[in-house]
Amino acid sequence: MLLNLHISKYALIDNSDIEFHSGFSVITGETGAGKSILLGALGLLTGERADVKTIKEGANKCTVEAVFKAEGTDISHFFFDNELDFDGSECILRREISINGKSRAFINDTPVTLAQMKALGRKLIDIHSQHQNLLLSESDFQLNILDSIAQNGPILSTYKELFSEYKNSSAELASLKENINRKRTDEDYLRYQLEQLDDAHLKEGEQEELEQEQQMLSHAEEIKETLFGICNAFDGEEHNLLEVLSRSSANLSHISRYYPEAQPLSERLESASIELKDIIEELKSKLDDEGSDPSRLQEIDERLSFIYDMQRKHRLNSVSELLAKADEIRKQLSLIDDADEILAEKEKKCMSLKKKAEEQASLLSSARRIAAKKLSADIEQRLIPLGMPDIRFVIEITTVDELSGTGAENVRFLFSANKSAPLREISEIASGGEIARVMLCLKAIMSNVVGCPTIIFDEIDTGVSGRIAEQMALTMQKMSHDGRQVISITHLPQIAARGEHHYHVYKQNDNSTTTSNIELLTPDERISEIAYMLSGRNITDAAIKNAHELLEYKNKK
Repeated sequence: MLLNLHISKYALIDNSDIEFHSGFSVITGETGAGKSILLGALGLLTGERADVKTIKEGANKCTVEAVFKAEGTDISHFFFDNELDFDGSECILRREISINGKSRAFINDTPVTLAQMKALGRKLIDIHSQHQNLLLSESDFQLNILDSIAQNGPILSTYKELFSEYKNSSAELASLKENINRKRTDEDYLRYQLEQLDDAHLKEGEQEELEQEQQMLSHAEEIKETLFGICNAFDGEEHNLLEVLSRSSANLSHISRYYPEAQPLSERLESASIELKDIIEELKSKLDDEGSDPSRLQEIDERLSFIYDMQRKHRLNSVSELLAKADEIRKQLSLIDDADEILAEKEKKCMSLKKKAEEQASLLSSARRIAAKKLSADIEQRLIPLGMPDIRFVIEITTVDELSGTGAENVRFLFSANKSAPLREISEIASGGEIARVMLCLKAIMSNVVGCPTIIFDEIDTGVSGRIAEQMALTMQKMSHDGRQVISITHLPQIAARGEHHYHVYKQNDNSTTTSNIELLTPDERISEIAYMLSGRNITDAAIKNAHELLEYKNKK
């Protein structure tokens, strides 16, 4: 139940704190006074889109905060699933919109996502606007109502999962068939490509090894000259650096008897001489190995040329990619060879999923047909006192050939308000006032099923007056007696008089500023407001008397 609503710097509202009560409350006020602003603020707490234009002129941000009594509601699982603090008695929803366009949402002072706020907000408050009356003509909306009444949530959820699996499997099967047909068309070419690649006897790393050997053979003379020059410099007849090192080491060792510091230097020279000898020996061995080999170079050139041609043909850049290409073609040919077996397995799985979805759809259909009969009778009984004694309301369920995301049938709400009029779709025949009454009855029925603790009706009385308006007020009043907090925004005195609490929305001009305000009326103020609704600005004694009578009649009831 909504206990308190705080609005700051939102549209024409400067700062407003509104205490709400249980039972049936009404909100009245002239057109443009700010009732829609109040609904817009509440809409922010149910996840509606935020707009910086709603921030009051001159302010940096606006804030909407609501305190809800949570006892008796089934929202504890929401807090558990989302790891949010909850004391089990109250919860606070707050939305802040900054002038820079940023929007922040909080639940019990903890930052949350807008999706989380939307999920919780719509469990706590149901705002019925005139826009929802238009939805009554839409097939999906009608089906959702029927499923809500039938409490088909678990059945429908299971069906949607099965249907999704079936559709995915069906799409995979169609794609596989198309792929196999395409591959069969190209089968000869694929086998020719694979034969060429296999005949090439390609090996991983082959290209790199050949390119390196090609470089070596192409520069064999240069390599040999370099190696020879180095060997000659260290171990040649004219310049023998190895001999110089050995002699220098011996000389240092000789003088170490009377110059001890020479010994370590001698040892270092000896070590360098040994290392240098090893290097020269290795260079000499490589010098003996290296030599030009024209026949081997030609063989390598031809092999690399072949590899490059294969890469160009397949538009690839390496032997690894060519080998991967061969594996890919093998898989494609394997798919062709095993196509019948693979398709049979896929078709079997697809048909199995379809059968499961059809079985679940059958359960869904049965539940819907039972609920449709009950709902039709319930709606008719509720509409009779609302000025429709000859009402006929039928929910037509038509089986379709193909499964859809919602089941195996289409639903239509058929309506006739007169004995002589045939049943037709409600959007084609019902007036605005008739649709409003149907929606009120649907909300009354659904409120006991869905369990939303607070319901706000925005001018549900459109197109009605007099006794019918009074009966609609009684319907809303009964909803509140069934444990719901019901708030009706209305222009009709017959409905306003039935409220247990009466709020008035009004505009106030202060110099160059206009603000919207809402206040809870006292009994005397309430008489004046209802009299004003009856007679306009010039309140007559008769209007005041009539207002007294309406309120007294309400109290007697």
